[in-house]
Amino acid sequence: MTEQFIGFGEQPFKVAVYIANTPPMAEYNDLCTLSPLATGQINTINQACGNGWRKVFNVYAKVLFALPSEFYQFAKLAPTWQQYRDTHLLQSNSQTALLFSPPQLINSTTLHIIAGRTYAKALISQGLLTAQLQWLDEEFAIDRANKLIVCPYFDYRQLSNIKIARLSQLVAECF
Repeated sequence: MTEQFIGFGEQPFKVAVYIANTPPMAEYNDLCTLSPLATGQINTINQACGNGWRKVFNVYAKVLFALPSEFYQFAKLAPTWQQYRDTHLLQSNSQTALLFSPPQLINSTTLHIIAGRTYAKALISQGLLTAQLQWLDEEFAIDRANKLIVCPYFDYRQLSNIKIARLSQLVAECF
């Protein structure tokens, strides 16, 4: 089976975040590959798509910065999560991906994060996700064997700083 990832970033990636929708821009309507973003492209998407996508990228950078430093070095690449977002996130050699395709749980070294319970449950009901999820509460689920975590959607209100800290703790438990 050939791996077909659709989204932003490039292989190999250490962290893959799965999200239901692509940015509503013409150039992404027929996206069918995994492509790294260029410097400034996140800002271009934010300008065109507004606050919703700004939150997705900001929360993604904050999550990476909060991951346990004994396993992930993202926070060492820039002095702030904002600078990390602008200079590394989803770009060449970032080891990160934002995927619009269903999870492929074939690489046990990759951390897989599904953004949103509703999206995770839709993937399961459509037969696109076969994981042994243990629901910890209404917002978080984990499949330790596949290093898969379901968390709230990447939005400040849904995935607050306190919940980002909890996500980081769950990541530490996957190792």
